[in-house]
Amino acid sequence: MMLKEKFRKEIAPALQKVLGLSNPMETPRVVKIVVNMGFDAGTDKDVLKALVQDLAMLTGQKPIVTKARRSISNFKVRQGMAIGAKVTLRGNRMYDFLERLIHLALPRIRDFRGVSAHGFDGRGNYSFGLADQTIFPEIDPDNIKQLQGMNVTVVTTAKTDEACRRLLEMLGMPFAGAPAVRTPQETGVG
Repeated sequence: MMLKEKFRKEIAPALQKVLGLSNPMETPRVVKIVVNMGFDAGTDKDVLKALVQDLAMLTGQKPIVTKARRSISNFKVRQGMAIGAKVTLRGNRMYDFLERLIHLALPRIRDFRGVSAHGFDGRGNYSFGLADQTIFPEIDPDNIKQLQGMNVTVVTTAKTDEACRRLLEMLGMPFAGAPAVRTPQETGVG
C-alpha cells in the first residue's frame, strides 16, 4: 500500500484518536517537503550540473538553482553565483520521496540509530541533514562527481512539536533513542 493511501485509511484516524481530536480536519498532515543542497563558492560548472542532476534524480523534480544575492568577499562569493539548489515537493511526489527516504535511504546509513529528535522548530515542522546523496538507491556511487550533503525539511499542519513527532513516527520516521509509536491496527487494539 502506498504511503498516501496508508495515511488516509490507517494513520490519520489513529492519529486523531491518539491526539484526542474531535474534528478529522484537525488531524496533522504533511504539507510539503523541501530538499536543499548548498554548494561551495568555487564549485566547477560540471560538478554543479552533476549535483543538480543527482538532486533531480532522487526527488523526481527539476531543482531550482539558487544564486547569491550579494557579493561577500570573505567567502569568495560574487553576486549571481550559484550557491545551492532546492526542490519543494508536494502531493504524490512528496509521499513517494518520504517513503523512499524512510524505507530505503535511511536504513542504508552506516551505524544508523535514527534521526535526531532535536530538529523540531516549535511550530510543528521538522528538519534534518543527510551527509551525502549516495544513501539513495537511485544514485550510483561510482558515477558521482562530488559527495554533497543536503537538508530535508518536512512541513506539517501540526501546531506543536509533539503532534508533528507523532505524525512522523506513525509515518515510519525512525527517531533516535525512542521506541516506535505503533498504530492501533499494528498492535491489535481497536
